[in-house]
Amino acid sequence: MEGSPTGSTVMHVTAFDADDPATDNALLRYNILKQTPDKPSPNMFFIDPDKGDIVTVVSPALLDRETMESPKYELIIEAKDMAGLDVGLTGTATATIIVDDKNDHAPEFTKKEFQATVKEGSTGVIVNLTVEDQDDPATGAWRAVYTIINGNPAQSFEIHTNPENNEGMLSVVKPLDYEISAFHTLLIKVENEDPLVPDISYDTSSTATVQITVLDVNEGPVFHPNPMAVTKQENIPIGSVVLTVNATDPDTLQHQTIRYSIAKDPADWLEINPTNGTVRTTGTLDRESPFVFNNVYTAYFRATDNGNPPATGTGTLQITLEDVNDNAPTLYQTVSSVCEDARDVKVIFGALDKDIYPNTDPFKFELSKQSGQDKVWKITRINNTHAQVTLPQNLKKANYNIPIWVQDSGKPPLTSTTDLKIQVCSCTKYRFDCSASSTLHASLVLIFAILICLNCL
Repeated sequence: MEGSPTGSTVMHVTAFDADDPATDNALLRYNILKQTPDKPSPNMFFIDPDKGDIVTVVSPALLDRETMESPKYELIIEAKDMAGLDVGLTGTATATIIVDDKNDHAPEFTKKEFQATVKEGSTGVIVNLTVEDQDDPATGAWRAVYTIINGNPAQSFEIHTNPENNEGMLSVVKPLDYEISAFHTLLIKVENEDPLVPDISYDTSSTATVQITVLDVNEGPVFHPNPMAVTKQENIPIGSVVLTVNATDPDTLQHQTIRYSIAKDPADWLEINPTNGTVRTTGTLDRESPFVFNNVYTAYFRATDNGNPPATGTGTLQITLEDVNDNAPTLYQTVSSVCEDARDVKVIFGALDKDIYPNTDPFKFELSKQSGQDKVWKITRINNTHAQVTLPQNLKKANYNIPIWVQDSGKPPLTSTTDLKIQVCSCTKYRFDCSASSTLHASLVLIFAILICLNCL
């Protein structure tokens, strides 16, 4: 390690002689023949002639890695038998010594003040801070760690180290607002990953200030609130006021005007006054429209200022539509087939209503305008949404249209009348004949026959 005290052991070398160890023929002595490089002193190291221990002989100040020509030293070591006498035989080897770095130099900024500019509303790296450090770049004694110690109360800035060049990359991570503050001053310190040696400390050159100028940008108007929410009954008169939107321009120092327009109106139900933001209906609001989801109709509006260039903001309007009883109930499963000799046959059907509670079920079901033989048909409600028609026995093979009247629970209620079509067929074990009712689709006949004519098989 650089700066090691004089006499620090570097390594131990050993030579072997095959002669008799009890004689001087194998009595070895060690010596350093050559040191490369030979600076800052030609005698940086000493070897114990008897033990082969290599130690430092220069002062700690000379063992300074940053001032050396090279941190790598090569020593040609000679081992001579005959106790080192001139008549002895010799062998040589190379000892390679690397002087390791320790953190004895604090990083220093290349200047005391850095400048940066950034547009309001933007993020990213705005300036690279440069430092100098004389320690080994491959170690934690050189790698820099940056910290913002003042001027960042909103945590709008972050700084990270570029691992390739040790520079501090100062970034904006939360967009800045020119109208709040056009200037920011940061105080930044730099340290190493590894701690400094005890006799070295960080001084004022390890801190620097960054002066940041925020550039004004024309920002788009902002709607308040966003999204905007209102509740309206469906079917309100065309021309009704829905609400008045409000957008403000963040560029308070520019005194700009704002104009409003529609960005997206899926059903084309709305219009907006371009100057005061009043929204009115131009069509009939319909809760049952395919453009309404979960009773909510959503439209979008723009607010554009007169800056150079103009800037636009977008607002969302959510209209919750309250239901009005504007849809009469309708029947489904209105076609059925039975066998002419069936007994106790009952045809079940249901009703649907596009409206929601309380303008839908429970429904009322009645037979409408029966005359003659038709009066034998009877209707019975099963539950809030379904009813059944009981058929008389021994019906002739024919088509029968039974008018069913249904009413919802709205106030006032709405009604509708639909024909329940019943096809009476001739049935045997192997044949199902509905030729008298050829207008019905064959597949429907087969389906209802399987479901209803179980008693005739």
